[in-house]
Amino acid sequence: EENASLSALPSTGWAAVLRARSPERPRAAAYLDAYFTRRAAIGGDRCGGTDPGMLCGFGEHEGRTVAYAAQCGTATRPAGYRTAARLIRLAGRLGIPVLTLVDTPGAANDAEAERQGAGGAVADVFDAVATARTPVTTLVIGEGGSGGALALAAPGSTWATPDSYFSVIAPELAAAILKRPGDQVRATADELRVRPQDLMALGVVRGIT
Repeated sequence: EENASLSALPSTGWAAVLRARSPERPRAAAYLDAYFTRRAAIGGDRCGGTDPGMLCGFGEHEGRTVAYAAQCGTATRPAGYRTAARLIRLAGRLGIPVLTLVDTPGAANDAEAERQGAGGAVADVFDAVATARTPVTTLVIGEGGSGGALALAAPGSTWATPDSYFSVIAPELAAAILKRPGDQVRATADELRVRPQDLMALGVVRGIT
């Protein structure tokens, strides 16, 4: 069910992108604080790496324990994906459901990330979500950029906020690939159908909340 009123939703694709990128909108920590009465974080990928842009741990909601993996709006590092995959599998062994919050422009793709096995780390999260033993629920709270965001999105159980967008590629990059001038970025964003209501119409998300 769509809980957000139409007036609260972005009118264009570019408006959705700007809203998701706004420093004023709520971030992962705010959602986690509002949802959980208390929580305990876990960190590290067991390979010596950490990513402050991925919050993972266990929290208590209405007396029930829920695991969480939440992106914080930055390009997610390989260590972040490995930590999330470890959390999801641990939650499965413990019989604990998982909540993922999606908010990233994409997976980090710099030279250091490649040396740290970015591709394999992203693939590992895809596998962990697809084979999860317990229910995984996803809320897209900001930028849903490419496979770096899709990796944490639960098939058939993903929701979006009015402050979010989801796209296979950022509008700026799509326009560049299509050799369009800079003034065509906004039109490209509309064509990509990235707004929350577009995602719902396309069946990418179950609803807007």
